[in-house]
Amino acid sequence: MHIVTSNKTLGSICALLATLVWSGNFIIARGLGDVLPPLTLATLRWATASIVLLPFTAHIMWRERALLRTHWKHLFISAMFGVTIFNSFIYKAGHTTEALNLSLIATTTPVFVVILSRIYFGEAITRFRAMGLLVSISGIVLLVTRGQLQVLQDLSFHEGDLWMLGAGFLWAVYSILLQKKPKTINPYAYLETTFIIGLIPLIFGAFIEQSISPQFSCTPTIIGSVLYIGIGASLIAYVLWTKAMATIGPTTASFIYYTLPAFCAVEAYFILNESTSWAQGVGFLLIVSGILLATHPRFNPQKL
Repeated sequence: MHIVTSNKTLGSICALLATLVWSGNFIIARGLGDVLPPLTLATLRWATASIVLLPFTAHIMWRERALLRTHWKHLFISAMFGVTIFNSFIYKAGHTTEALNLSLIATTTPVFVVILSRIYFGEAITRFRAMGLLVSISGIVLLVTRGQLQVLQDLSFHEGDLWMLGAGFLWAVYSILLQKKPKTINPYAYLETTFIIGLIPLIFGAFIEQSISPQFSCTPTIIGSVLYIGIGASLIAYVLWTKAMATIGPTTASFIYYTLPAFCAVEAYFILNESTSWAQGVGFLLIVSGILLATHPRFNPQKL
């Protein structure tokens, strides 16, 4: 019993640390928004992650090269959604919206997962799931309108919020793809392969960005930030989250993930001098309440 309790405690700590590390990604997305264009920042992130991980996975990838070739279509699509486009959307959003809003909208991914699971896997949308979706959507609307309903009439949404909403949808698609991941592929070989595949179009995009409007300079802040998102947010957080999933399960881990906006709010206040509005607070409560209704097994015990 003591060992089980200790493992669950360790798993909860791992999930909390992973969420804390990921929150820093949104701070950097916002903080470097005026310094580095989105494709350049995404390229630096995944190039760093790929280089650091390669020495540990090269022999596995070589051993499983036939398996990787067999499943190249799945790997390619996963890389496009989970690496190339998703991260570009986040860093594009960071140019025009607050770090806290980035993290708040990021927590809406489970809403999209519920909808996509219904479409692809035929999972039931129960009464509570439907209620949860409506409540979460209300929170999203409150966030993207900044609490000003006139925005709906004028259709003048905050650009960054819409980019981040798109990123949330893309991550949900990636999550669905992970459920269909070939189980015979080593998870770290899978990860490194998607990193490399997703990095290739980012490199071309970054070259185009820099040729049009050069904005890159190697300052200590940029180097430190790139190392943080390349090693911390892309590798360390993934390992911590994988450990958490194995010990406490996806449901408990997802509840801990909802602390993301809280971490981001504190970091944004001290690092970026961002304040918190009532719309962000109420929007957060609506989104989390809706997600709990839509995903908690107590309310949704059966699947079709």
